[in-house]
Amino acid sequence: MSASSSRSPAVVSMSARDLATLAWRQLAYIRVARSEDVGFFCPEAPLLAPGRDVFVLYAADGTPILVTDTHEAAVANASEEKLEALSLH
Repeated sequence: MSASSSRSPAVVSMSARDLATLAWRQLAYIRVARSEDVGFFCPEAPLLAPGRDVFVLYAADGTPILVTDTHEAAVANASEEKLEALSLH
């Protein structure tokens, strides 16, 4: 093992706005939401039956792209759009 490979990676702190500006065309994130809350952040989405977890794919700037019932579908859509999807918990 070389000396350079044993070093810890540098930690860079940036605001959500800075992250969005830097990577808005390449990164997206997936977040779990309750179906009854979708209308609050995505008014154009159809009404969903309440009481279910859904997965929302967001652009890095926070714009909702997709609401789906599986994490896999959100990841697949990100891939189709050539986005790197990160999951937020």
